[in-house]
Amino acid sequence: MKRVSFAEFGGPDVLQLVDAEEPHAGPGQIRIAVRAAGVNPVDWRIREGQILKAHPIELPSGVGLDASGVVDEVGEGVEGVEVGDHVFGEGASTYAEFAVLSAWARMPEQLTFEEAAGYPSVVETALRIIREVGVRSGQTLLVSGASGGVGSAVLQIARDRGITVIGTAGAANQDYLRSLGALATTYGEGWVERVRQFGHVDAALDLAGSGVIRELVELTGDPQKVVSIADLGAPELGVRFSGVAGSVPEALAEAVGLISRGKLHIPVEKSYTLAEAAEAHIDSQAGHTRGRRVLVV
Repeated sequence: MKRVSFAEFGGPDVLQLVDAEEPHAGPGQIRIAVRAAGVNPVDWRIREGQILKAHPIELPSGVGLDASGVVDEVGEGVEGVEVGDHVFGEGASTYAEFAVLSAWARMPEQLTFEEAAGYPSVVETALRIIREVGVRSGQTLLVSGASGGVGSAVLQIARDRGITVIGTAGAANQDYLRSLGALATTYGEGWVERVRQFGHVDAALDLAGSGVIRELVELTGDPQKVVSIADLGAPELGVRFSGVAGSVPEALAEAVGLISRGKLHIPVEKSYTLAEAAEAHIDSQAGHTRGRRVLVV
């Protein structure tokens, strides 16, 4: 089969499309013929060698955690899924023609394979950090870097729970944030005062890693009310860095419910082929994403 691989840590140019042995489903796993794979910031952070404690790997390594596709192998002990089912979920080395998933759910009928590949990690992350930051119905949550995949999920999940959301993003994404129910404002000089004009902030999430941790602590008044998924220096300021996945099966089940109720939709901003994985990483690292980027197999 074909898969995207890298033999050394580095920039996007280390990614190569290579011939590889097909993986097979072990106990408690399934294998899918991949139709699409989600592109996540964690993918290029691993490629660069940034977060190996959370994701230890051996080189050469495949790339990718999220995928959608058609089940073609069912491992020992797995029930409730059959060959031919359309699923989305999380596994390893998903930038490939075949991938093994360790967590999955049946795809909601209203999703395409491209759309479905964009949900697993971002919804798990969104649910986890909303829980960790402790924000509740009737409170206000500030989301810095709100227009990407995780931000899109956070805004919609929070609004569904009765939480007021303030989102920051680039000028081009202001209407997009408003369409998801957020109070929107831009980055740049004066952004803290613009946020204050919306009222008191109970909790804040840093999704972009753009050096705003001090300001988020200032706005909430408590480092315990701030969580970052993008700034590795956050703990130095007393802020939790949340980088390790929680219960992915539970998150996928909640995602299916939200999607089915029409409460969650994450658009695909751009699709790429496997051979264009390096381009996808370059675009992901540049930021300013609206929704998700995916590789189509």
